[in-house]
Amino acid sequence: MKKRLLDVAFASDKRKNVLLFLQEGAKEMDTLLELLDTIRQALLPQMKILEEHYLVFHYDDKYELTTIGKLVVDEMVPLLNTVELFGNDIDYWGTRDLNCIPHHLISRISEIGKSKVISISPTEQYDVRSTHHEKSTECKFHSVVTTILYPNYHDIFSYLIENNIKIDLIVSESLLKKICTDHHVNFENYMKTDVVNIYVYNKKMDFLFFSYDEFYTNLCLLRNNGEFDSKFILFDNKNALKWGKDFFDYYLENSTPITEL
Repeated sequence: MKKRLLDVAFASDKRKNVLLFLQEGAKEMDTLLELLDTIRQALLPQMKILEEHYLVFHYDDKYELTTIGKLVVDEMVPLLNTVELFGNDIDYWGTRDLNCIPHHLISRISEIGKSKVISISPTEQYDVRSTHHEKSTECKFHSVVTTILYPNYHDIFSYLIENNIKIDLIVSESLLKKICTDHHVNFENYMKTDVVNIYVYNKKMDFLFFSYDEFYTNLCLLRNNGEFDSKFILFDNKNALKWGKDFFDYYLENSTPITEL
């Protein structure tokens, strides 16, 4: 009696990992044994199950995914990545309001890969040194969507402008009002440079801030009750950076350029 295909793919770590390794292309048995750190006698029964369920086939001593196997693995990978993403930091993700992430991006959340929850003390919460990474000095651009200003925001802008780092800043309507009221002169001067572009998002922002550059993506989500704390999440792989660009572009498309204050 044949097993359910779901059990074939997931119930055994050996079978699951074989399928994932074979997604990269055909592999010889010796290569699989080395990758799995196992012996032939332990792996052969699992390979037989995969073959009996038409997920892999072999010729000589080489194994390869069937067409069905390729389809199954193509669906496995996003699921496993999603489970790993949320599972590693479930206490963070499970307590956050994710409604700020548009549907077409929440459905691609598996692309983010490994992430890191950054926790800072209340005294550091609005200190840019605590929330920006060491490679920020190497960036060519810095894109931000935010509802807040750091107290030392002028130091940040001055540094970025002096180093000719392009700044695309999207602010909430409430923050724009604060800028016009309390920081008018500084922002007028920023806008006179060739590197600063400022926009206002015309709808409600249900997160604290988001930023991305060539190296990292940062996202500070609100808690489910609408409050915020001293935690944000950081991603640094290539797929996450593409996801971050698409997140920024979504908010940019729904924003209005600010040409004067």
